[in-house]
Amino acid sequence: MKKTVLITGCNRGIGLEFVRQYAMNDWCVIACCRNPMSADALNRLAAQHPDQINIYPLDVANHSHIEQLAQTLSGNAIDLLINNAGIYPPESGDAFGMTDYEAWTHTFAVNTMAPLKMAEAFLQPIADSNLKTIITITSKMGSIADNRGGGSYIYRSSKAAVNIVMKSLSIDLNPKQITVVLLHPGWVRTDMGGPNGLISTEQSVTGMRHVIDNLKFEDSGKFYAFDGQIVPW
Repeated sequence: MKKTVLITGCNRGIGLEFVRQYAMNDWCVIACCRNPMSADALNRLAAQHPDQINIYPLDVANHSHIEQLAQTLSGNAIDLLINNAGIYPPESGDAFGMTDYEAWTHTFAVNTMAPLKMAEAFLQPIADSNLKTIITITSKMGSIADNRGGGSYIYRSSKAAVNIVMKSLSIDLNPKQITVVLLHPGWVRTDMGGPNGLISTEQSVTGMRHVIDNLKFEDSGKFYAFDGQIVPW
C-alpha cells in the first residue's frame, strides 16, 4: 500500500521540492497551497505525476479552510503531515523601533498557530496511519541558544513559539504513538531564504527526508537540522 503525505505551502521552494521527491518515490502526495490556479510549477509537476499528486487549495491562516479540507479528506489515512507553509515578514517591519505589529499577528497565525490547527484537524487520519508522523518546518532562528545576531523579533518569536507548541504536542500525542518532530531546513536558496543561501532546495529536502525516514518514536519532541544534527533550543 502506498504511503500518503500531506504537505502545506507547496507552490514553491521547499514545499514544492518535498512534493517532487515524495512523488518520485511513489508516495501519494496531498499538495496544498493558497492559490493552486497560479501555482504553475506545482501544476506542471502534478501533470507529470497524475497518479501521485493531488492539489488542494488551503490558506493555513484560515481555520475554516483547514477544517473544510479535513472534512474533504476524511477517511483517508495520512502517514506523514509536513507543516511547511511559513512566512518571513518584511525586514523593514521586523527591527527594533519599527515593529509592524499587524505583520507580527499574521506571522504568528501562519508560522505558529496553523501547525497546531493542522494537527488538531488531521489527528484521526494521522493516528489511523502506519507511520503516524507530524513534521513542522521551523528555523534555527527560533533557537534561543543560537541567537547571537539579535533583531528579527517577529520571525524569531514565531519560530521559537512553534518549537514549544510542537514540544508540548509531542507529549500530548505520546499515548497515540504519534511522532512529532521539528526540522530546520538550513539556509536554503529560495524566495524566502534569498539567493545567498548555502544549500539548494534539493539538498535541504533530501537531507530532511533522510532524517524523517530514520525517525523512531523515541525521537518525538526533538529538534533536528536537515543534516541530522540536534539543534539547541
